[in-house]
Amino acid sequence: MTVTATPYDSDTDTNTDTAPDPTTITTHRRRAFALLGSVQITLIFTLAAIAVPLPEIGRAFGLERADLILLSAAYGLTFAGLLLFGGRLADRHGGRRALTAGLLLFAAASAAAPFAPGIGTLLAARFAQGAGAALIAPAAMTVLRAVFPAPTAYGKAMATWGGLSVLGATAGNLLSGVIAELLSWRWSFAVPLAVAVSALVLAPRLLPDTPPSRGRALDLPGALLATAGITLASYGLVATDALPWSSAGVLVPLLIGAVLLIAFWYAERRAGDPLLPPRFLLDRRRALALAAIAFSACATAMTFVTLSLHLQTDREWSPLRTSAAFVPFAIALLASGRAAGPLIARFGPHVVTAAGLATAGAGLVLLALTGLDPHAAYASALLPGLVLLPAGAAASFAGAAVLTTHGVPHERTGLAGGVLNTAMELGPTVVFAIVLTFGSDAVSLAATGAALALVAALNLRVQRSRPSRPSSLPQGATQ
Repeated sequence: MTVTATPYDSDTDTNTDTAPDPTTITTHRRRAFALLGSVQITLIFTLAAIAVPLPEIGRAFGLERADLILLSAAYGLTFAGLLLFGGRLADRHGGRRALTAGLLLFAAASAAAPFAPGIGTLLAARFAQGAGAALIAPAAMTVLRAVFPAPTAYGKAMATWGGLSVLGATAGNLLSGVIAELLSWRWSFAVPLAVAVSALVLAPRLLPDTPPSRGRALDLPGALLATAGITLASYGLVATDALPWSSAGVLVPLLIGAVLLIAFWYAERRAGDPLLPPRFLLDRRRALALAAIAFSACATAMTFVTLSLHLQTDREWSPLRTSAAFVPFAIALLASGRAAGPLIARFGPHVVTAAGLATAGAGLVLLALTGLDPHAAYASALLPGLVLLPAGAAASFAGAAVLTTHGVPHERTGLAGGVLNTAMELGPTVVFAIVLTFGSDAVSLAATGAALALVAALNLRVQRSRPSRPSSLPQGATQ
């Protein structure tokens, strides 16, 4: 899986390079971006890689619904729980070194998963994949900052980077169905393994060796509190799909997780070098951008899970036909992702983010109204929503990624990457689990669409209330 789209075709920000031929510099940076982008896509591909074949895995191992829910969430739980600590490790020890360590763990887990004899081994492999991904994702953004040191070039790169995750989710859902139909669900792990091994081989040649920040403390107390709190609270919310809210299996991890997260917040306020400075999240622009990422990720994940189960259960479609139903989703996603960068440069990231959220919300409402009727025609009931949702999600991801990383100093790039990816992972786990409690699938889809519209309105309001300073955004963009 490779990325052919690049953030720009010519690099005018060569003031940081004393070398030579600008064409050679641009070619090298394009290749580095393609490598890092392929890795980022693969991390999210892996999150969705077993979504379509979940029923087949359940039959193979004799699993109940609760087991399938845990298996589906395992990767995301460790991914989200460890991301902040992964970002600190990337900042402290250098992006490329952290990236290499994460790729080694990710590759080892991906190699073990296909040979799992039972649910226990497969769960362990998925947890380990998530731990590796939590180190890779922020490290990749740290290296990306080194590849594009000039503010304008980095802003353009982030506009493209923001759309890669939803592309990975789409690829995971499409290819997992094809692989499950033609081969076996076990072959879904071949893709992350191949990309991880390729990245390990190519990284020393294509990626710069980013300097570590040795003077920074690891903040182990903060890391432990954040990891345990996020993981336990996420697990408690995910468990609500199989257990009642009043059960111990939900309340115990949920309450303990909440207490740990509150303790984490107070600990960070007193720490000399906190893992997550409270000011980082108190910025209204960044907080709303992270909300846009979380809800957009929730919307795409909910659509894939809900429609995959609907098509295979209610309409009795095969995994291959189910994957084919999402082909227009992928086409709309690619088209919107390609257009997002120029649109951000012209109208600014706030406007593009808000427009994307509103469009995605309209797609969800359409799916809620017509998409779950087993007797309705695909072209009239499903297709409009499957085009509007990805078109809006890709635009909102791109704009929100620019807003999240705007003004972040170099030594905090890993932190920004960790926070951005945490929002991306909490969307399909925590937000999704909360929305599912609203009632039927149709109500959940409509409620998420309304939430997207609300976040869109708040983004526009913040834009009007704060003057723009486009210094480190893509040329012509505004805050």
